[in-house]
Amino acid sequence: MTAEVNKPNGSGVSRIIKATRCSYLGFIAAWKYESAFRQELLMVAVMLPLTFVLCDSRNHWLLLFASLMLVLFAELINSAIEALADAITLEHHILIGRAKDIGSSVVFIALTLLTVVWAEAIWRFFSA
Repeated sequence: MTAEVNKPNGSGVSRIIKATRCSYLGFIAAWKYESAFRQELLMVAVMLPLTFVLCDSRNHWLLLFASLMLVLFAELINSAIEALADAITLEHHILIGRAKDIGSSVVFIALTLLTVVWAEAIWRFFSA
């Protein structure tokens, strides 16, 4: 027995194309409405070329790169939570405030990881 799929974005290749378009629109919205995302994306653009200078192996490069991508990932999740919360109400609500604070803590963890990974890489580079 096959279950009928009734999803608004369809299935197969057309779903992948529609999902890719939604992702593109998400990036555009984050750039347009989220100053923190713009700042972090510019930080990534500046730091990305340095990954090739600081790394001493492919795995080391991957760690530097992943730490940069994790910051963008965390910021996008945080921005999505904030946008959804603001769509529900702009008035103070304890649970919405908690959700926003938790989203912010995700960004903090990503930035902390980035700091540790990059500090080690810079230390290693200048100690060699």
